[in-house]
Amino acid sequence: MQNSDVLFWALIATAVDGIMVIDERGLIKVYSDSCERLFGYSAEEAVGQNVKLLMPSPYHGQHDDYLAHYRATGERKIIGIGREVVGRRKNGTTFAMYLSVGEGELGGERIFIGIVHDISERKANEHRIQELQKELLHATRLTATGQLSAALAHELNQPLTAILSYTGILEELVAQDSGPNGAMLRNTAARIIEQTSRAGEIIRRLRGFVAKREPDRSVQDMNIAIQESIALGFVGAAHSSVRLHTELSKNLPLVSIDKIQIQQVMINLVRNAVEAMQESPKRSLTVTTERDGAFAVVSVTDTGPGLAPEVAASLFKPFVTTKENGLGIGLSICRTIIESHGGKIWMEANEGGGTIFRFRLPAAEENSDVH
Repeated sequence: MQNSDVLFWALIATAVDGIMVIDERGLIKVYSDSCERLFGYSAEEAVGQNVKLLMPSPYHGQHDDYLAHYRATGERKIIGIGREVVGRRKNGTTFAMYLSVGEGELGGERIFIGIVHDISERKANEHRIQELQKELLHATRLTATGQLSAALAHELNQPLTAILSYTGILEELVAQDSGPNGAMLRNTAARIIEQTSRAGEIIRRLRGFVAKREPDRSVQDMNIAIQESIALGFVGAAHSSVRLHTELSKNLPLVSIDKIQIQQVMINLVRNAVEAMQESPKRSLTVTTERDGAFAVVSVTDTGPGLAPEVAASLFKPFVTTKENGLGIGLSICRTIIESHGGKIWMEANEGGGTIFRFRLPAAEENSDVH
C-alpha cells in the first residue's frame, strides 16, 4: 500500500466528522468509522448502497434526480458550498447535520466526497434558547404589568383622596341649601363619593393581586443562570462590537431563586450596558460573580459614559429613564425582583469610566434540593 493510501485510510479512521465517498450513481464507496457512529449502519451494510439510504424524505426521493441533473447540466446546488440538511439513522430517527461536498476523480471515475458534521446538539441549544426567550418575554411582560399597575395604583390614590376631600367640602357647603339646586348638588356629591370610593377599592384589590404573586423558586447554580442570561442578553447585539469578559467564581454559594426572574434582571442589565456603550470608543462588558460571606454577588460593568449623579440617585424608581423612548420601569422591576428574593441591587461608578451594577442574593439553606 502506498503512503498516500495509508494517510487516506488513517484520515478516514480517525476523523471526528463522518466522511464518505460516492460515485456518479450515488453508490457509497467509502464509509468512515464516524459515519457508523452517526448513522448506525456498519460499513458492511452501507458500502455499495445508494447514499439516499441515509436521507429522510424529501431528500431520499430527490437525490438520484439531483445527480442526474448535475451530470447533464453541470449545475451545482451543494457541491463546493455546503448546507444544513437532515440525516436519517438506521433506527429511523433523524438528526441535523452540516454536509460539505467536494468533487474529485479516482481511477478515471468521477467521485464525490461528503463530510458530515453533526449539529443536532447546536440546534437543540438554539431551540432551548428560543424557548427560554419566549418564557423570559412572557415573564417580563407579567412583571412589567405588575410593576406598572402598582406604580399607577400608588399615583392614582393621591388624586382620588383629593377628590374625596373636595367632595366632602362640597357636601358641607350645600347641606343647608333646601332648594332644588341644593338637592341636586347633594345627590351629585354623593355619586362622586360613591364612584371615587369604588375606584379606590379597585386599586386596592389590584395592588393586593400584584403583591400576592409569589416567585417559583428552586435551588440553582447562579453561574449557570448567569451564563444563559448573557447569551440571551447578547441576542441581536452582535453588531455592537462589545467585547465580553466573564469571571465566574467557583466558590459561589447555591441560591434559592426564581430562575426566570433572575435571568430577567441579568438580561436587563446586560442589554442596558450594551446600549450605553453604543457611542463609546471602548466597548467592554465584564460580568463577574463572587462570594461575600453568605451572599452570591453579581457585577455587570460597562465602559459607557456613566450616569449623572441626579439620575443615579433615582435610577431604580419607576418612570425614571435615560432612554429617549424608555418607560423607565426596567430597573424598577429589577429592584422589585431582587428585593423579593431577600437581596439588594445598587449602582456604582466605574473608575475607568462607565457604570457597575451589582446585586447580591442570600445563599440557599442547607439540605435543599438542587436543580
